[in-house]
Amino acid sequence: MEGGGEMESSYTPIISGLPDDIALFCLARVPRRYHHVLKCVSRRWRALICGETWHLYRREHNLDEAWVYALCRDNEGRTCFYLLDAERRCWKPFHDVMPQFLKRTGIACEALGKKLYLLGGCRLVEDASDEVCCYDASTNSWEEAAPLKTARCYCVCQALNGRLYAIGGMSSGSNLCSWDTYDPNSNSWTTHSNSIVFPEIEDSVALDEKLYILCGEKVYNPRAMSFRRGTSLISPKPEVLAYDPSEDAWQKIDNNMVSGWCGPAVVVDGTLYVLDQNSGTKLMMWEAKSKDWVAVGRLSTWLTRPPCHLVAVGRTIFVIGMGLSTVVIDLNMAANVDGMMVCYSIPKLDCDVDVISCKALAI
Repeated sequence: MEGGGEMESSYTPIISGLPDDIALFCLARVPRRYHHVLKCVSRRWRALICGETWHLYRREHNLDEAWVYALCRDNEGRTCFYLLDAERRCWKPFHDVMPQFLKRTGIACEALGKKLYLLGGCRLVEDASDEVCCYDASTNSWEEAAPLKTARCYCVCQALNGRLYAIGGMSSGSNLCSWDTYDPNSNSWTTHSNSIVFPEIEDSVALDEKLYILCGEKVYNPRAMSFRRGTSLISPKPEVLAYDPSEDAWQKIDNNMVSGWCGPAVVVDGTLYVLDQNSGTKLMMWEAKSKDWVAVGRLSTWLTRPPCHLVAVGRTIFVIGMGLSTVVIDLNMAANVDGMMVCYSIPKLDCDVDVISCKALAI
């Protein structure tokens, strides 16, 4: 009885006088922008909001909110993050990265669960790195994760079914026809290789339970030149490859998909969208059944500042360019006036930062 009494007295309810499930029901509906205030109420509340139970509850009940993060390089060549304030329609400096990533180029970035991961990268005086760090949005802190099995620079990274995939890239002057898979539950990587995987990958998406990668064109790649210190690398003709993790198999995709994937891509509700800037600026959609590209609408060239990146939150696509100039397209309300899409824009920063990657992270 004494032991039971001690256990009972050490228990602290989330909200005094309420069962914990009712308290969680109430608190989980507080908007994300106020979560930092909730953490200040008590240690019990902080532990709840920083824990996995909170994250899973909000996700399962469609209460989680996605914020857009941009990994950038400032005018002094330092890696930095910006966060999009959707209410005020502006970007704001967000958080310093871990020191070892500050001056690297060729860093890969991806969101998984409630964390943002930074992988690899290199410098002129430093070969490719195998280091991985992650930002936990619930605790607002950085921590180290298990290193890659293979050091990589300029690889692509995608999340699929609760795992990360780091594909291609270069390491110590060698091209990598391989990929590493990360399991967050065991905090460990496994490595795989296949000669069909070309290391120079321009873009990647997760679609229909598969990973799709766009291999490069026949151009001299400036990223490869900087890494190889003056040498150049010529990529083969453009190809799209698809990887099925359930079968551990790669396959080449038909040329129709390749022909229209000529810009940054994003997946919304199982549909692939691409920003085509070859002749003006237009948003294209891949029709999987007919295997054809369909124009969604044109954007004003005055609003976009290439090179652009795409990121989606729900049915909204953010087109993010140089200096974090941003065009917001709501696909539910997409309409055309005189051939131009109706959307709104977010002004660029006063300084021209280079955008490396853009990700949405939901809590």
